[in-house]
Amino acid sequence: MLKIYGFGAAPGLPDLSPYVVKTMTLLKMAGFDYVVDTTGFLKAPKGKLPYIDDNGVIVPDSTLIRFHLEKTRGVDFDAGLDAVGRAQSWAIEKYCDDHLIALIAFHRWADDDNFARGIGAFIDKMLPAPIRAPAKWMVRSRIVERYRKNLARFTPDELAAFAERDADALSALIGDKPFLMGETPCAADAAVFATLALLLDHATDSPLRDAALSRPNLVAYRDRLMEKYFSDVARR
Repeated sequence: MLKIYGFGAAPGLPDLSPYVVKTMTLLKMAGFDYVVDTTGFLKAPKGKLPYIDDNGVIVPDSTLIRFHLEKTRGVDFDAGLDAVGRAQSWAIEKYCDDHLIALIAFHRWADDDNFARGIGAFIDKMLPAPIRAPAKWMVRSRIVERYRKNLARFTPDELAAFAERDADALSALIGDKPFLMGETPCAADAAVFATLALLLDHATDSPLRDAALSRPNLVAYRDRLMEKYFSDVARR
């Protein structure tokens, strides 16, 4: 059975990381059973999660995991799409992975209240008291610095303007369809769902969350896919 290494579930979330949620969703789309291991961070090949153990083959990174499954398991996550549809699916996936998640992470980690409600509270449960404070400070400082280089140069009003445009784009792409490309999910749905699941998390306040909440089809899409793939989380 496939093993996926993640951080662990949080209230209302299958995992604390959008990339882990993306990979879990891909596995569910393909109909693969898997188990989750939350003890693998220190052994992560690229220093981040997720990675999988596929019968002894270790594969890091959510996108490389997708490629591995397509190559070794005969899965086509974009089955039914023509060349243009496949290109659009890839572009949307990378838009989420590389742009939207950076905005979400910046608000989750850099804002004191968001951090205390969300990731900080999760870390408190994971670490023993003697090392909790210094370890939390070190991890937070490193991650905030990573995103601050690109985002801190923008004012709050500018970030809010980006948020409105991002929410408009996602809302238009989804429209009133059950999935991004129509009646059947594709690879990009895993990325969009994971992004919206973290974006709409009640523990993080941000202009991007406010913008998403004001688009009912984004909330409905998140709820629909949560119920389809993670009904145990949806009903908590």
